[in-house]
Amino acid sequence: MDFKLKKKILALAAALSFAAGAFAQGNNYVQNYTKYEGLALTPPMGWNSWNKFACNVDEKMIREIADAMVSSGMKAAGYTYINIDDCWHGDRDSLGFIHPDPKRFPSGMKALTDYVHSKGLKFGIYSDAGSQTCGGRPGSRGYEFQDAMTYAQWGVDYLKYDWCNTEGLKAEGAYKTMTAALRKAGRPVVLSICEWGTDKPWEWGQTVGHLWRTTGDIYNCFDCVKDHGTWKSWGIMQILDQQEGLRQYAGPGRWNDPDMLEVGNGMSVNQDRAHFSMWAMLAAPLIAGNDLRNMSQQTIDILTNREVIAINQDELGIQGFKHSTKDSVQTWYKPLKNGDWAVCFLNRSKTPQKVELNWQTETITDDFAKRELNAKAQPYRIRNIWTKKDQGTTKKALNLVVPAQDVVMFRLSPNAK
Repeated sequence: MDFKLKKKILALAAALSFAAGAFAQGNNYVQNYTKYEGLALTPPMGWNSWNKFACNVDEKMIREIADAMVSSGMKAAGYTYINIDDCWHGDRDSLGFIHPDPKRFPSGMKALTDYVHSKGLKFGIYSDAGSQTCGGRPGSRGYEFQDAMTYAQWGVDYLKYDWCNTEGLKAEGAYKTMTAALRKAGRPVVLSICEWGTDKPWEWGQTVGHLWRTTGDIYNCFDCVKDHGTWKSWGIMQILDQQEGLRQYAGPGRWNDPDMLEVGNGMSVNQDRAHFSMWAMLAAPLIAGNDLRNMSQQTIDILTNREVIAINQDELGIQGFKHSTKDSVQTWYKPLKNGDWAVCFLNRSKTPQKVELNWQTETITDDFAKRELNAKAQPYRIRNIWTKKDQGTTKKALNLVVPAQDVVMFRLSPNAK
């Protein structure tokens, strides 16, 4: 072969190879499957419509709830999000973009978001990874990027993303798709993974979302199970038991979610107090689920107890753990900043129970947090979180009675005299 011809052929082959490579690279579009960082550095606090209202949502009620969150003192106590759950949806238009139900939300979702923002609050919305939501409204499957773009235009701050009607989908991949869509839309949004713990989201969700459900749905019963036939709702104690072994996955920006609060939805005051206390010990999201417009003073006092909230919102973000069980009383510990500890005695029985504890002879070691509570070497001041009274120091043994289905909760602080 002529040398010049050979040289031309080789040059042409190289050019074609380069062009093919460049074309392939240009079409090798890599999605960003990582959540927005810097959000939910403490467990999210807010309100969600589902537990109390289910599908009965409209813009008038949501505006009134936002007003009540401010007037009740909940906003001042740290509650931030007003989240609409299922059934806000109308139809998709000819281009596939979702619109709110025009009868329930005649002003449109942008106007409602603006109203919530005007109160100094943040706005959350709901969708589903499947073709339909659990309430039979349009899901986001196949429309993830359009929906994320729409939410960004509305000013949405929080997305609860459910898992009904997801035939054939793998949870990790489906949630990564929505994460990529939210990233592409460009507005930082807290992503709440709601696939009920079936596919162990704590193992893969830490880079994908900011919180993940660990169980099926909660309902307002302290200690029972509601069987719906093909699925079950869980009482407070049943959900608490299902958190075993998960604390190592929680931390700032990544939270185990044992579902929304049922405080104020029909349980007794002591049961509500125990429920709220244990969610604080779990470093769980505090998402109220009651009617904020019609709360008793007792419900307000529980939801706005700043000393309990401070334990939940502790910046270390360490989830508490069950240390021991004696009879029906469980003893829980949670390491806090500045060397403090939260201690909670939970009485699960229907009768009052005595608790005796000699702080001087018992050392609590938390291998996960690399913390030790040694009251003999380091005395602690004792603060009763629900009576809001100081209660001596750990130099003296503890003798108390925990009321039925209730808690006694302390904050221990070092450097006691």
